[in-house]
Amino acid sequence: MRVIATAAATALALVATASAGGSAGVPLGPVTHASHAQYIGYYDGHKDWFFATDTSSKAQAKAMHINYSKALASVKGAPRQFFIEGKQAKRQISVFGSEPGEDDYNPLWEEIIVTWKASATPVLLVKDDQIDALAKAGKLTERDAHIVFNAPIIKVG
Repeated sequence: MRVIATAAATALALVATASAGGSAGVPLGPVTHASHAQYIGYYDGHKDWFFATDTSSKAQAKAMHINYSKALASVKGAPRQFFIEGKQAKRQISVFGSEPGEDDYNPLWEEIIVTWKASATPVLLVKDDQIDALAKAGKLTERDAHIVFNAPIIKVG
């Protein structure tokens, strides 16, 4: 009888959790499924998928059809996300400075613009440490865009 009571209690708990949308009791409201644009960026040599939701740049918000948030501009200490401008290696995509599971990960990013020097031959950039080393060697430059970008990583690797 105790086994049946335990099984019934477990089933009831599962139904309650499912009714809450799997939100561990937090009343988030009804769940719907929608499609969103997904982007891909490198982190330590593998690809991560992310959503772009908000930015501290009005121009970027308009161009990407995402939310503008003036308050994001005051965020300091966000991990870096690198965007390569100008000449670049084939199949180059953005590069993250962190990802979920890392101590410094959060979905807010300080946008860094990377530009290859005219005398340099671009290589595929896949790690933040690689970018920093190439900048130190004088092959490329890093420039803070002074934009904070809300782009949660939704899938690692």
